Amino acid sequence: MNEAIRSGADDLPQAHEGPELSVIVPTFNERDNVAVLYRRLEATLPNVAWEVVFVDDNSPDGTWDVVRALAQKDSRVRCIRRIGRRGLSGACIEGILASSAPYAAVIDADLQHDETQLPKMLLLLASDKADLVVGSRYIEGYKSEGFNKQRAGASALATEVARKMLRVEIADPMSGFFMVRRDRFEQLAPKLSVHGFKILLDLVATAHGDLRAVEIPYTFGARQHGESKLDSMVALDFLGLVLAKLTNDIVSLRFILFAMVGGIGLLVHLTTLFVGLQVIKVPFAEAQAAGAIVAMTSNFILNNFLTYRDQRLKGFAILRGLIMFYIVCSVGLLANVGVAFSVYDQEPIWWLAGLAGALMGVVWNYAMSGLFVWRKK
Repeated sequence: MNEAIRSGADDLPQAHEGPELSVIVPTFNERDNVAVLYRRLEATLPNVAWEVVFVDDNSPDGTWDVVRALAQKDSRVRCIRRIGRRGLSGACIEGILASSAPYAAVIDADLQHDETQLPKMLLLLASDKADLVVGSRYIEGYKSEGFNKQRAGASALATEVARKMLRVEIADPMSGFFMVRRDRFEQLAPKLSVHGFKILLDLVATAHGDLRAVEIPYTFGARQHGESKLDSMVALDFLGLVLAKLTNDIVSLRFILFAMVGGIGLLVHLTTLFVGLQVIKVPFAEAQAAGAIVAMTSNFILNNFLTYRDQRLKGFAILRGLIMFYIVCSVGLLANVGVAFSVYDQEPIWWLAGLAGALMGVVWNYAMSGLFVWRKK
C-alpha cells in the first residue's frame, strides 16, 4: 500500500518553481492604496519570483474586495480576509505562516514604506548574510517625508525603552518594515503575541539575540490615502508587550491589559465608595455595593474597548456581555475572599492575604471572561 502511494507520488508532474519572496501587507480601510502598492511591487521586483499576501481585517471600505479583483487578474496576489479578529501583529503572523516563499517581507499598505529597498533586503537574506533585515529610521541615510514630530518623538521614546528594558540590540525595533527568513520566523511564531502592533519588537525580543539582523536606511514617504491606524491604544499595547517579554511570556499581553483595567477599576470602586460615604451620606453597605457595580461596569467598558477590542461586543451583545461580566466578577469576588481568608488563617499577614485573594480574583475573572463574555465564535 505504502509502495503504491510512493509510486503514485513519483508519477505526479513536478510543480513549477514557487515564489522566492512573499510580501505580507496587513490592511484595514486601504482600498485606495492596494492597487498602487501592487503596481509598485511589479515595478520594483521584475526579476524576482514574488507573491503578495494582503491580510485584511474585514475592512468596512471593502479593501478585501479590491484585493480579490486584483487576484482575479494576477495569481501572485492573495487575500486573507479575517472576520472577528483584529490587530496588526496577528495579521502579520497569519500572513507569513500562510506564505509559500522562503523569505517574507512585511510592509504597510499606506505607501509610506520604501518598497524599492526590497531587492536589497532579499539579497542580504538570500546570500545568508542575515536572518532578518530591518528598514531602520535610526541609522545614517534615513529620510522622512511623512513622519510628524509628535509621532517621531513617541517612537524614539518607545525605541529607547524597548532597547534598555528588553536588551534589544537593533537600532529600530519599532519599525514596521522588515524582511525575515520564513523558517526562522516559524521557529519563533508559537511564542509571538497576536495582539498589538509591534510585531518586529516581539520577534526580536523573543529571539533573545539569536537572529542575525542587518539594518538598512530607507525613505519614509507621505501617506497618500486614508488615515493612520495608530491611536492612543498603541501606547498601552506597547507597555503590555514590554511587560509580557520581561516575564518571559509567562503572562500574556491580553492578561496584562486585563489586570491594568482591573487596577483602574479598583480606583473607580474606592472613588465611588468615598462619594457615597462622604458626599451622599449613604450607609456603608449601599456605598460598597454601588462601588462594586460602578467598578464592574467601567471594567467591562474598558475591556470591551481595549483588552478585547479584536472581539469587541456590539449592539445587543453588549447587554448580554455586561450581565455575564457581572456574574463572572461576582463569583470572582467570592474566590478572592475565600483565598484571602485561607492564606490569612495560615499566615496572618494582611497584605499577603489580600494580594493572594486579588490575584485569584483577577485570574478567575480573566479566564471566565474569555470563556463566557468575549468568547471566540
